[in-house]
Amino acid sequence: MPEPARVGLLVTCLVDLFRPTIGFAAVALLEQAECIVEVPRAQTCCGQPAYNSGDKADAKTIARQVIAAFAGYDYVVAPSGSCAGMVKVHYPELFADEPETLARAEELAARTYELVSFLVDVRGMTGVAAAWAKTATYHDACSGLRELGVKAQPRALLASIAGLELRELPGAEVCCGFGGTFCVKYPEISDKMVADKADEIAATGAEAVLAGDLGCLLNIAGKLSRLGIPVEARHIAEVLAGVADVPAIGAVRA
Repeated sequence: MPEPARVGLLVTCLVDLFRPTIGFAAVALLEQAECIVEVPRAQTCCGQPAYNSGDKADAKTIARQVIAAFAGYDYVVAPSGSCAGMVKVHYPELFADEPETLARAEELAARTYELVSFLVDVRGMTGVAAAWAKTATYHDACSGLRELGVKAQPRALLASIAGLELRELPGAEVCCGFGGTFCVKYPEISDKMVADKADEIAATGAEAVLAGDLGCLLNIAGKLSRLGIPVEARHIAEVLAGVADVPAIGAVRA
């Protein structure tokens, strides 16, 4: 394992508001990887909704706050491929017309990672001590896969979990239809995409579907519930950290 590193955790809006256990799981995993984890209180949304909607001015304002909040850390890590991709890929694009801010955006981008890829590719993690006696399938969220190359890393760590049987999803790389504001702009198309995804998940016979982006999981969990398909949805961080005893995403407490 490399020398201890100081990591700023970009919690993400969805995790903060809907599933804090993912944030706690991320901290636990980072600490297992010998990282000193801090959560900057000044952090805000990464600006992705504004950016995807064409609101460049507000996206820049938000991005400047994030750049300032995460200054000085060895790494910035997010339990989300879409948020990490926003910082790593789109911040430099956003400030292409502002040379001074562009330099700061590129510096931040160079040390920003999605959680699981950071654990495997940067910290050299090869396995976890968790156990979970379930059959599961895995959905490759679009931003993590296409912008950051997150594909083999989650499967490598999931293979180390005692009792877990991973069944590959035939359309694992196909979008679930969430796409941030896409599901709002094109609800009929989005609904058809997530319905197809739910059917493919059910066809695997798995008890659970895992992914690295909460937006995808909320979308998939909602559709599974509406279709009456008894498959639970969980973020990979919760399973890797051994905290999969909490209610599944979208589940209602008794």
